[in-house]
Amino acid sequence: MQGFYVTFFTEQNRKHQGKPIGEWLIQKALELGLEGATMSTMSEGFGHDHKLHSAHFIDLSDQPVKVMLASHPEGISQLMDAIKQSNLNVAYVKTPVEFGMTLTA
Repeated sequence: MQGFYVTFFTEQNRKHQGKPIGEWLIQKALELGLEGATMSTMSEGFGHDHKLHSAHFIDLSDQPVKVMLASHPEGISQLMDAIKQSNLNVAYVKTPVEFGMTLTA
């Protein structure tokens, strides 16, 4: 199947509509019926502001988070429209891909 692979980048402490942004993105993808999404926490990174974000032993609030998903063009378009309509500001990378499932007999 042809579609798009999208990765969103945020931090643990960023919230949207009362939820961490990563959770909001996963929930929205689920509501829209996208094929799947995965959220991962990272140990360190920096964004467009060139500020270093990292996980600290005691405080994880600044820990980088990424949400990754692959879906058909219509699903990704619906997700991006929902993000725009909710005024969510989040960094992303969107790449055309072929995706699917391998089946074993």
